[in-house]
Amino acid sequence: MRFAIFGNRHQTKKSRSIGQLFSAITRYGDTFSIDRPFYEFLLSEGIDVPQPAELINGEEFSADIAISFGGDGTLLRTASRIGRKQIPILGINAGRLGFLTTTSNEDIEYVLGKIHEGQYDVEKHNIIEAVPDGIELKSYPFALNEIAIMKHDSSSMMTIEVTLNGTDSITYQADGLIVAAPSGSTGYSLSVGGPIIAPDANVLVLTPIAPHSLSARPLVINDSTQIGIKVNSRSHNFLIAIDGRNESCDETTGITVRKADYKQLIIRLREHSFIQNLQEKLMWGADVRD
Repeated sequence: MRFAIFGNRHQTKKSRSIGQLFSAITRYGDTFSIDRPFYEFLLSEGIDVPQPAELINGEEFSADIAISFGGDGTLLRTASRIGRKQIPILGINAGRLGFLTTTSNEDIEYVLGKIHEGQYDVEKHNIIEAVPDGIELKSYPFALNEIAIMKHDSSSMMTIEVTLNGTDSITYQADGLIVAAPSGSTGYSLSVGGPIIAPDANVLVLTPIAPHSLSARPLVINDSTQIGIKVNSRSHNFLIAIDGRNESCDETTGITVRKADYKQLIIRLREHSFIQNLQEKLMWGADVRD
């Protein structure tokens, strides 16, 4: 089996546990390629790295499975590197909370055993796309989690005009607006009051950021909806964040958000469901009293 490994270059202490991954890959007789910046980071930290089959430069690579070693942010960056290749991602959590990276770095040997036994499922996660009017975004326009429109260069709130399929309209006075796919419902959207959505639901959620009206609430819509966004800002610009990749836009630029024509494949062990993950991460039902 051939793995493509991507990792977090900002957590030295946690990255040291990657030796367990290399040991497991060697024991099972697998091969791996590794993202060059991550490989160079590991070497600079004095971490012993076996000779990879290939160093990954850019987007030209192939693998049976991609391994994201870090937190959810690392997995999102891995997804942007994979793009349309349809390579499933195994997220190993060496970060903090981690809703997408459900596998602990302490269970690497066990997890690779399950992978070789075929005891896992591949979930198909919807991707959303940002399409600007008249310009081309500098960053990758597809998101597994969310596309956020936020204020830029000013503390004043923005007026955000939203149209759904070109007809129904909503006006938000707010610091911003998040359009989240189901995978992103446990990310930025959740932190500002959005609902948790099962990853296989065919919906999107619009979540305003610090709205000026108490009646402004998250709105769940069908994922076939074309979402048009226009911004009016005192600074005459705004920030678009696509899975954390930020870019400044002039307020004259309209943005259409829609479901992409491909899905991201995420590996989940059969014994560890989405609901179980929520129970563990959010401590549902736990009595935390002394």
